[in-house]
Amino acid sequence: MEPRLQSLLINTLYTIIPAVFLLWVLASSIGQILELAPNYSDQCLLVFVGLLLALSPFLPQHLPQERFGAANRVTLLRAGIAALAAGSIGHSELTPAQAWCIAALTGLALLLDGVDGWLARRHNLESRFGARFDMEVDAFLILVMAALVYQADKAGGWILLSGVMRYAFIALAQCLPWLNQSLPPRKRRQTVCVIQTIVLAVCLTPPLARPWSALLAAVALGLLALSFTVDIVWLARHPTLKENY
Repeated sequence: MEPRLQSLLINTLYTIIPAVFLLWVLASSIGQILELAPNYSDQCLLVFVGLLLALSPFLPQHLPQERFGAANRVTLLRAGIAALAAGSIGHSELTPAQAWCIAALTGLALLLDGVDGWLARRHNLESRFGARFDMEVDAFLILVMAALVYQADKAGGWILLSGVMRYAFIALAQCLPWLNQSLPPRKRRQTVCVIQTIVLAVCLTPPLARPWSALLAAVALGLLALSFTVDIVWLARHPTLKENY
């Protein structure tokens, strides 16, 4: 193994192992306080570890950086928040306290979004891995929140499109290589992502019920679909570019 990669891997493990333990402690505490299902903490832990393992093949893209870095630690914290929310999927109906807790955690994740990028630029730690890590955590959090909104019966099954749209785009790109091209930077994507996450969190709160929760979720989903459509049209009109998405 290349020495720099070995150094990066060791430093990453020194960061992730305590994070896994901390997540388990937090999940256990939340589960006891809110009287959640006995396997809540185990589910949170499995989701967190699974997400990190899925992203591990991209770690070499962090080179030539040899340290995991403060920016990725912030993203790791947001990944932990997404896992804490995911622990509630598939269990009984959400209690008001549980719904408020998830909404508050999502709000914290949104406040931290952007901090990781700022830290990376400030400390000259920008990398392709950091950008992908940030993007995948954003996408996963939206998927989790969409599933919870559906589980809480705040919107129909169509709300799951909010969470699967990006993954469907990636799957489609395997059949249509021109979708793998690099897109020009646009603030629109980040703005739509933030709006989508905020709307899902608001829909999950107890005061907002049908039909207003479904209507609000439908508007946010429409904005997300429009954003993807704009990008797909742009890619279709520039089929000769060869960079990776």
